[in-house]
Amino acid sequence: MLNYLSNIPNCLNAMLFKEEITPQFAQELFNDSEKVLKFVAEVKWRDGFTCRNCGHTNYCEGKTPWSRRCTRCKKEESATANTIFHNIKFPVNKAFFIAYNVCVLGNEFSSYNYSDQLGLNQMTCWKFRKRIQDCMLKIRTDEKSKIQTILMSEYK
Repeated sequence: MLNYLSNIPNCLNAMLFKEEITPQFAQELFNDSEKVLKFVAEVKWRDGFTCRNCGHTNYCEGKTPWSRRCTRCKKEESATANTIFHNIKFPVNKAFFIAYNVCVLGNEFSSYNYSDQLGLNQMTCWKFRKRIQDCMLKIRTDEKSKIQTILMSEYK
């Protein structure tokens, strides 16, 4: 079994977004994967892009939406790479819905409730919620932590 705590090295690289996410903005994000990717990219690279491969700071647009490609080594990094959304196999807006409910609202929905609401497999919802909860424990946050900290927690 994959142990998420060992794969989130100290949940470092946690980035904070200066403004709180309003319920209206969150509702917009729940409905559109493209907007979630844009939001994650803005938070992730708010201090500028730095290639994880070579350290170069210049980039061009990548092949996938909101990804960036280093102009020196040509390594492409998606907006979700090394975040809590890394390697998820379901739509990112649905993952954001779960993360928002767990982190911001503090809802104790069961994975069955998420499954019914989002049309996902129950085990998929359980594993993603567990990933978020493990990261929250690792960061040692209170019940309603800043969602930006959790979302941008480095996940490898």
